[in-house]
Amino acid sequence: MGQEIDLLINYPKTKRDIQARLEAKSDDVRHIARKFGKDFFDGDRQYGYGGFTYHPRFWQPVIPTLQEYFHLNANSSVLDVGCAKGFFMLDLCELIPGITVRGVDISEYAVKNTMETMKPHVLQANAMELPFDDNSFDVVISINTVHNLEYHECGKALAEIERVSRNGSFITVDAYRNDQEKEIMFAWNLTGKTILHVDEWRSLFSEYGYHGDYYWFIP
Repeated sequence: MGQEIDLLINYPKTKRDIQARLEAKSDDVRHIARKFGKDFFDGDRQYGYGGFTYHPRFWQPVIPTLQEYFHLNANSSVLDVGCAKGFFMLDLCELIPGITVRGVDISEYAVKNTMETMKPHVLQANAMELPFDDNSFDVVISINTVHNLEYHECGKALAEIERVSRNGSFITVDAYRNDQEKEIMFAWNLTGKTILHVDEWRSLFSEYGYHGDYYWFIP
């Protein structure tokens, strides 16, 4: 197994109103959000982002950390699992000229609305069945995506990430370390179907042979 490491340490932090989120979230709202359509990305804020638009301040500070950690250069290849509209991919290409990037997302809406320069590099696909050969990419990245699947489906996605990566991978998932974080996590959660204690996640990684690196999303 890889290591717990915060490779998103330079991603801008936002103040979250947990109580307001709890009051706004119902089963109906979660059902709509989990379709990952227009409502989730560009609809009312209760369903998701409330407008999912590109800004360089989000991913550009993160890229140098990933570049140094994975030794990325113009000859490297990276797959983004859960790439949404391709913002992370775009910044990779801008900050590491020549790098090969590909992305997959389950959302038809996200793929159709991917940034124009990234559209040739994006496919609509499920993380459980990545449409690539074994060892296709130097590095596979998946940010806040795997936990949107059921428990054993998460395992299949982890196995797929392991299968197509040859030099390393990094994922982040919804998690908690104590009862207080658990309460907050379940109140905050909108799309995640698998939310586990960090030790349970490590057991899942081991069960399905995931050897990449990882970190937790905890509001």
